[in-house]
Amino acid sequence: MCSIIGYKGQLIVAPLLVDSLKRMEYRGYDSVGIATINNGKILVKKGVGKVLDVNRRLDLSNMGGHAGIGHTRWATHGSITEKNAHPHYCCTDSMAIVHNGIIENHRVLMKELIDLGHVFKSDTDSEVIAHLLERYYAEQKNIKSSMIKTCKRLKGDYAFVAALEDGTICGSRCNEPLMIGSVDTGFFISSDILGFIRYTDKAIFLENRDIVVIDSKTLQIYDPDGNPVNRSLTQVAWELAAIDKGKYSHYTLKEIHEQPFIVEKVGVQNLDKIEEFCNILRNSKTVFLTGSGTSYHCALIAKHILSNFAKIHAETMISSEFQYTLSGIDNTSVLLAFSQSGETADVLQAVNAAKRMGAKVLSIVNVPTSSLARISDSFLTIECGPEIGVAATKSFTAQLSLTYMIVDELCNGYLGFKINRQILVDALQEALAAENEIHGIAEKLRDARDIYVLGRSIHYPIALEGALKIKELSYIHAEGIAAGELKHGPLALIDVNSYVIIVNPNDTTSDNNIASAHEIKARGATIIGISNKPDEVYDIFIKIPFIKCNIIYPIIEVLPLQILAYYLSLVKNVDPDYPRNLAKSVTVR
Repeated sequence: MCSIIGYKGQLIVAPLLVDSLKRMEYRGYDSVGIATINNGKILVKKGVGKVLDVNRRLDLSNMGGHAGIGHTRWATHGSITEKNAHPHYCCTDSMAIVHNGIIENHRVLMKELIDLGHVFKSDTDSEVIAHLLERYYAEQKNIKSSMIKTCKRLKGDYAFVAALEDGTICGSRCNEPLMIGSVDTGFFISSDILGFIRYTDKAIFLENRDIVVIDSKTLQIYDPDGNPVNRSLTQVAWELAAIDKGKYSHYTLKEIHEQPFIVEKVGVQNLDKIEEFCNILRNSKTVFLTGSGTSYHCALIAKHILSNFAKIHAETMISSEFQYTLSGIDNTSVLLAFSQSGETADVLQAVNAAKRMGAKVLSIVNVPTSSLARISDSFLTIECGPEIGVAATKSFTAQLSLTYMIVDELCNGYLGFKINRQILVDALQEALAAENEIHGIAEKLRDARDIYVLGRSIHYPIALEGALKIKELSYIHAEGIAAGELKHGPLALIDVNSYVIIVNPNDTTSDNNIASAHEIKARGATIIGISNKPDEVYDIFIKIPFIKCNIIYPIIEVLPLQILAYYLSLVKNVDPDYPRNLAKSVTVR
């Protein structure tokens, strides 16, 4: 969730850290801070707010030194205050640390350290790492031994980087991402490739519980027992240009508009791997599908088309619930996991549980070097470039498109995705052309208290996704409802102050949806129809293009919902790129 970065080398470190933190800010933006090592002293500056705001107030970029660490925070333990911002000092200010994750036994360790005379200055679990490291270093004056002892005491999922006053940078990881960027001028250590991709595409991915020490001359990696290990250098491919907002006001809007291009090219470079995917799916007894948030909604659609068209028995499970429902998984099963980042903690926990039960693991990810990709038996990438907006947009349509492509292959083209791809791309462009109209609708919904989004069959997951986007971006209460369940409780919520969006392309679900719309309208609610066919029941009509291949409508109909959520955020004076309390990559459970 938090972003962490370190650098040691020949360049002035502070501007590098600030630039890197800007690029990783989607992982957390409650507070920001950096520590630099200069003339044998560690200087820390930190504050509440986003990188640009804190840098403007504290002039972070002008701190001296050639080694340092930085952090943007998504708060878990302790409120959003300056004292809880990272980096955290030890008692003597001779060390500072930045941390991502949760130290589950921090209270036990804190009590032990307080009894030894250590004084804590924050309410975070993270600070215990600095004091523990200080304790062991005071005993042995050896950073390698001190790191080994410290890491053996920590329980939980974590990645941290420490800076010592002698200029040494060191770090370790356990179930949280941490990687090295190798440049001619030195080394980066980061929680995200975006932290250093502007400077190098050469990366070393640390294994679980690896310990890395970067001193005045070398980089050395050790296993948990202190034995030197070699980790291969990987050349990563990542579109740095995609990080720029270009002509758009926000990353979210840019990423919404990128979707036709992404759908056009997704999977084209993966044809051999798609066949490998399909062979594994064909030979499974049951396919379990999992994901979190938006990725789970993709899993729901994947279940529908796998079951109905490929005739493969499929079950969906939310990743955070997966560990409680393992009884049906064995070595005849396949787990297909969806994740944009490939670092989502709940997804990784589900994958590891499935592997322990003997299941094969497939994954669809955006980051080919992610933890999920590396532990999967086979993975496919959606290749949509960095998605900076916290609310997933282009990654969702890319996941959907790749899923349709896989199922189309499984049923020998019967689904019609391949032959209709260009029609789909054109339809997405047409759907985007309604942006100004949808902006006007958002103005009408400015004071909405409740928004309900209805859908049936394959459109129900899109109703869930649309409601999620409205909640994430505008903070308006929104709820996705299976339209057939309206009379089984939700209708009690409907009154003249309600807005109801009905996802209703003209297919076999349409007539039943129209009947539900009349029931809602009789209670005084305002009806917003998303359809390729107008109807008198709609108070507001959002037209989507007509296509003959009805089954791929979910990829089209989600766009107006994304656009509406975006403009609702603007009329509510909310930053759509950085919704409160949320982070892009949820790496803590």
